Amino acid sequence: MEKEILDSKGMKTPKGNRIHIGIFGNTNSGKSTLVNLLTGQETSLVSNVSGTTTDPVYKPMEIQGVGATTLIDTAGFDDSSELGEKRMERTKKVLEECDILIYVERDNPNDELLNSLESVKKPLIKINNSNLKRDGYIKFNKEEILLKIREVAKDLIGERPLLDGLLFGGEAVVLVMPQDLQAPKGRLILPQVQTMRALLDLGCSVFSCKTDDLERTLNLLKDEPDMIITDSQVFAEVYKLKPENSKITSFSILMARAKGDIEELVKGANQIDLLNENSKVLISEACTHAPLEEDIGRIKIPKMLRAKYGEMQIDFSRGLDFPSELDYDLIIMCGSCMFNRARVMSRIQKAQISNIPVTNYGLTISKLKGILDKVEY
Repeated sequence: MEKEILDSKGMKTPKGNRIHIGIFGNTNSGKSTLVNLLTGQETSLVSNVSGTTTDPVYKPMEIQGVGATTLIDTAGFDDSSELGEKRMERTKKVLEECDILIYVERDNPNDELLNSLESVKKPLIKINNSNLKRDGYIKFNKEEILLKIREVAKDLIGERPLLDGLLFGGEAVVLVMPQDLQAPKGRLILPQVQTMRALLDLGCSVFSCKTDDLERTLNLLKDEPDMIITDSQVFAEVYKLKPENSKITSFSILMARAKGDIEELVKGANQIDLLNENSKVLISEACTHAPLEEDIGRIKIPKMLRAKYGEMQIDFSRGLDFPSELDYDLIIMCGSCMFNRARVMSRIQKAQISNIPVTNYGLTISKLKGILDKVEY
């Protein structure tokens, strides 16, 4: 194990919580060599043959002075083949999730790529992998590159702590976690795990239950809990049982606070009343799981929207797929626990540019159930 970089084997920091560092350049510019240099492993295939990197390669690493990161080795930007064009689209999508951009140049500069990287207004490190002198570039040197990464990482706006401003330590909190068809066998979903850890870090007392057990759990407590955090899909049921002085929010809303612009997402939720049978809505999921009959994004939210506003058009996108041309009256995102803040903010900003309201699952359901003004965010 090298001193500067710690191997990520066995590390459990979720992908969505890591600083993403994208490495871009022409074919054979040295991108994969750079990844291998930084990791001290043959993470990416290195060859004199152009186009050895096809799809983006993700390598989680711990960089001292920066923390948990993910290095992303992308396909060469000058691949002119038909398949290469598809690779370029994948490479462009990677830009959305990057917090730091690295451009590697060996021979001739790629002005198109460089302009694209500069246009996204993210920290850009330019590396010179040749003997030529280039202003504004640093050398292809591990120590110099790590120093620069640490320097730009200091200015990044990280995720907001999940419970920032909501709880301050020592409170009693009830977590309501339905164990329905969507719940994975033998484990909790990521937002539940992260919330529980954040509560324990604050020194809170945590009480967990299923929806059907909430009333019994509340009766077991000597005092009213300070807060109830619930799965969004049972917001209405939980709100009916909520003690008068207990605050209420959802795992999805906590994700929205941490990863996105919560004020913009609340504003988007308040635009739901403007929908009608002629409206077009996009529901965008970060995960690519197979939808089940109780799926909140594919089944429950569309059913609620159509029941209240008519048989509107509802489209879906999943994972990295997101329409390049947005023509919708509303965009509804999931909690995005598998995305980092950079990708979530990128999608929010795309919606803003197109003047389209954007919100998320938890805020949508609380609005449809008439309790948006009563939940904590």
